[in-house]
Amino acid sequence: MKKVISVVGARPNFMKVAPIYHSSKDAKFEHKIVHTGQHYDYNLSDSFFIDLELPKPDYFLGVGSGSHSVQTAKIMMEFEKVLEIEKPDLVIVVGDVNSTIACGLVAVKMGIKLAHIEAGLRSGDRAMPEEINRIATDSISDYYFITEQSAQDHLIFSGISEEKIFFVGNTMIDSLVKGLEKAELSSVLENYQLTPGEYILATLHRPSNVDNKQSLEDFYEVFQSISKNIKSKNIKIVFPIHPRTTSKLAEFGLLEKFKSLENLVMIPPSPYIDFLKLMKYSKLVMTDSGGIQEETTYLDVPCLTLRTTTERPITIEIGSNLLIQPEKNKIIDALDNSLKNPKKRIKVPLLWDGQAASRIVKIIENKILQFTS
Repeated sequence: MKKVISVVGARPNFMKVAPIYHSSKDAKFEHKIVHTGQHYDYNLSDSFFIDLELPKPDYFLGVGSGSHSVQTAKIMMEFEKVLEIEKPDLVIVVGDVNSTIACGLVAVKMGIKLAHIEAGLRSGDRAMPEEINRIATDSISDYYFITEQSAQDHLIFSGISEEKIFFVGNTMIDSLVKGLEKAELSSVLENYQLTPGEYILATLHRPSNVDNKQSLEDFYEVFQSISKNIKSKNIKIVFPIHPRTTSKLAEFGLLEKFKSLENLVMIPPSPYIDFLKLMKYSKLVMTDSGGIQEETTYLDVPCLTLRTTTERPITIEIGSNLLIQPEKNKIIDALDNSLKNPKKRIKVPLLWDGQAASRIVKIIENKILQFTS
C-alpha cells in the first residue's frame, strides 16, 4: 500500500493537516502524521490533537525550541530517521514554519516527492523567517496546493508549471467549519466573564513585535489608550498571551505593568475550540498572525493585522482584514476608526467551503499516486 506522511510542528499546522487526516480515512493510501514538536506548550500543541480529533501522531520528534538554525537542523536529523523507516511515496508539508522547510529538504534529498499545502503565498518581506521558508519550500516542491489566486500568480511567475498547481481552497477553513458547532459548547466566555460583542481579541507573537522592549512598551500604551477609551462602554481587551510574548514581557520587566491595566484580560494560550469561540464573538480582532486573518474573514469579524505586509491579500481585497503599520499612533487611530466603522467582508473567498481536504485527497489518489488514470 502506498504511503503518505504529513508533517505538523506549530499551531497553524494542526488545523491544516487535521482535515486531510479525516478525509483520508477511506483513501487508497496509508496516511501517517509526524509531529516535530516545534511547539511544545500544551495549549499550542497537544490540545489541538484533542480539539481537532486527531490521533496520537505516529512519530513525535520532540525537537523543542532553539534558534532557527538549531531547530531546523534538529528537525532534519530526526525526520531523516523517520523516512528511513517508513519510506513514504509522498511527504506533505504545510504553511511556512521551520518544520515545513526542514522536512521538505530531507524528503527531497532522499528522493521522495514533496507536496506543499498553502503554497505560493508571499508577503514580499524577506525579513520574515516565514517568507524565507515559503520561498525555499516552493523552490523544492513537486506539487502545490493553493488557497487563493495570488498564490498561483506567484508560482507561475517563478517558473512553476501550471499542471503542478492545484487550486483546492483552504484546509484551515475546513477545520474552522468543522469546529464551529463544538465551539458553541465552549464555556470560555463564561470563564472570563465576557459578553459577546463587548471585547476586543488581541494576539501578539512575531519577533518584530515582541522581541524588543520599546515595541512592547508601545503596545502597553496602545492597550492603555484602548482601556481608557472603552472603559465607559464596558468593553474588555482579551489577550491570550503566547509563551514567547510572556517570556519577553518578563525579560523586560513589563509583565506586571501589563497585568495592571484594568480592562486587559490576560489569559493563557487558548485551545483551538476556545479560541474559535473567542474570535467568533469578538467585536474586533487585532493580531500579527497569518492564519487569524483567514479565520476572521470567514467569520466576518473585523481584523486589524499589525504588520507592514501580508501574504494573504485576499483577506484584504474581499475579506474583513485591514493591514495596519505596527506603530503606536497608527494602531490607536485604526482601532478607533474600526470600532466606529468596522470593515465587513464582501464575500467568502473562492473554495473556502470546508471541502479543501477532500479535493486534496482525490488529487493525491488520482494525479500524484495515480491509482486511476
